[in-house]
Amino acid sequence: MAFDNLLLERDGAIAIVTINRPAVLNALNTQTLDDLRRVILDLSRDDGVRVVVLTGAGDKSFVAGADVNELAVQTPTSGRDHALAGQHVFDLIENMGKPVIAAINGYALGGGCELAMACTLRIAADTARLGQPEIALGLIPGYAGTQRLARLVGKGRAMDMILTGVPIAADEALRIGLVNRVSPAADLMADARKLAAQLAKSAPIAMRYIINAVNKGIEMPFAGASQYEAALFGLVTSTDDMREGTKAFLEKRKPEFTGR
Repeated sequence: MAFDNLLLERDGAIAIVTINRPAVLNALNTQTLDDLRRVILDLSRDDGVRVVVLTGAGDKSFVAGADVNELAVQTPTSGRDHALAGQHVFDLIENMGKPVIAAINGYALGGGCELAMACTLRIAADTARLGQPEIALGLIPGYAGTQRLARLVGKGRAMDMILTGVPIAADEALRIGLVNRVSPAADLMADARKLAAQLAKSAPIAMRYIINAVNKGIEMPFAGASQYEAALFGLVTSTDDMREGTKAFLEKRKPEFTGR
């Protein structure tokens, strides 16, 4: 597939997607969002891909935000449609059923922070800064940032970040649970690839069910979420991967998962 604003690299079972607008710090415009939508749908259907790494071109920015040129001309109707379109793309990322690792190589602000939060896991360079500075433009987050941030770091911390608009450093993002790991900037992509390679060896169906159980269960009452988990557990026991995994454990060898 050809993309205007993305680069796609395949490394075995790992796909590396790079947002490629370095001249504007990889800002998200309508075309970039559509490119993301198409690549995620394509990779979700590709059985040869087990893990996706998402990063930004250059060494300054993951995604510095949405394209302000587009935001400045929104009307109430078009603004709502714009926000819903972005939310749809980020929902596809969050629920694609394969781990998506955000390799945050610099600024992740506004829509960039929202994009990172939609990913399954987040590794930040020690030089990265994350935040929701929309308040400085007289705006609010529109790609579900108010919702994902509160769920990740808690209501009080999310309120502080969104109301002040002040970005935080990578080590603070790690402390509050906004990112999972911090790496030296020079090692970021190597560490992201290493984690992706580890996940790519795991059972794909079990990983998909884990992602589903966490994403859907967190929105449900505990009893219903536990029932949902039990149903997925029952389904996964029917897979060849479960039989291979348990057999390999008993035989004291590494399993070879096929995704069936």
